[in-house]
Amino acid sequence: MTDQNLKILVIGSGGREHTIAKECARSPRVDQVMVTPGNGGINREFVSFTVGVEDNQGIVKLAQDQKIDLVVVGPEVPLCNGLVDALNEQGILAYGPDAAGARLEGSKAYTKDFLAKYSIPTAAYGNFSEVSPALQYLQTCQLPVVVKASGLAAGKGVLICESMEEAQAAVEDMLSGESFGESGKEVVIEEFLDGEEASLHLICSGESYVAMPMSQDHKKVGEGDTGLNTGGMGAYAPTSLVTPEMLSKYEEEIVRPTLAGLKAEGVNFRGTLYIGLMLTETGAKVLEFNVRFGDPETQVILPLLADDLVELLLQSARGERMPDKVAFKNESAMVVVLASKGYPGSYPKGEIITEAPDSIDNAVLIHAGTQEKDGQVVTAGGRVLGAVGIGNTLVEAKEKAYKMAEAVNFESKYFRSDIGHREFSRS
Repeated sequence: MTDQNLKILVIGSGGREHTIAKECARSPRVDQVMVTPGNGGINREFVSFTVGVEDNQGIVKLAQDQKIDLVVVGPEVPLCNGLVDALNEQGILAYGPDAAGARLEGSKAYTKDFLAKYSIPTAAYGNFSEVSPALQYLQTCQLPVVVKASGLAAGKGVLICESMEEAQAAVEDMLSGESFGESGKEVVIEEFLDGEEASLHLICSGESYVAMPMSQDHKKVGEGDTGLNTGGMGAYAPTSLVTPEMLSKYEEEIVRPTLAGLKAEGVNFRGTLYIGLMLTETGAKVLEFNVRFGDPETQVILPLLADDLVELLLQSARGERMPDKVAFKNESAMVVVLASKGYPGSYPKGEIITEAPDSIDNAVLIHAGTQEKDGQVVTAGGRVLGAVGIGNTLVEAKEKAYKMAEAVNFESKYFRSDIGHREFSRS
């Protein structure tokens, strides 16, 4: 395979995948970017297919038929289902961890035990698959307490319980399989950590890695970080919350021990390692690991990369050493998520989107929960679009993102008007 005229296949259908496809298409090495299954916006911009993310065999066949040089796997489900293993077995290069590496996201119980084994800072915890010992352990916990479904729950399997009754009900609901099915058949009960959250994304190849700009996500649906948890209502990067000195400390205490621990466990980790950090008074602690780019964080970190993303993805996928230094733009980025009112509960679908231009004045519209119907793009998910602004300062990025957010319409459009509020309160 030469590194020119590459054909890339992106797997997924959200805002993360739309961003990855756009960034890959900018590489001078790339001839064509294809996506499966895509969404209403992706399918207008890139050649798209209808193979679902859980169809390993279908994706392998598609990659073979289209003579794909690199498959970039966006979401966590196919990674945990061993899609990279299936592709590699057929000699197809793929970006993302194998099933062994994906356990870091697929099982919160496994991750907590891993963190404890390698002395990586995290909240005190207990793992349980039976109700009685779980309820006994709860009695030893201080309130509030966190109850997590161990398996994949699309970002919704984490409950912060203010009362003992609430915590007991959460444990019983999960372990009975009622609230999260198989994902909740094992639960993690965890100490509640106070502080600010920040996301660290790494592109890894074994123990070598490249750190992306630190970002901050807004999980709560309501203004001022109130209401229910969502998959993310907006994000910005970089954040002044983390200084270069703090980052090198996190690399020393968290990143390197994690990658060395994986190696010791026989896992050659390649792909994205996303470390969710809680910055507490006693230092940074790991909240969670994800094994793919975050959504919506991808929409703000990838556009800040000055170097060729495809080159980094190729080096990681091949297991080559990652470069010691990568260039980033001296700019800021913000994404405002346009959701359907009612999300993360029930919400309407099928509303026609009257679109602004795909880009206006350094702002881009990223599609997430959209589909094409009768020649029009309509809403098809809770998080519908992402309005991304890029500027020399975060204030400039914010102005551009919100200008784009206002320029797009669908009947139940809802977005938070305070993305980045913690950052602005610090300045």
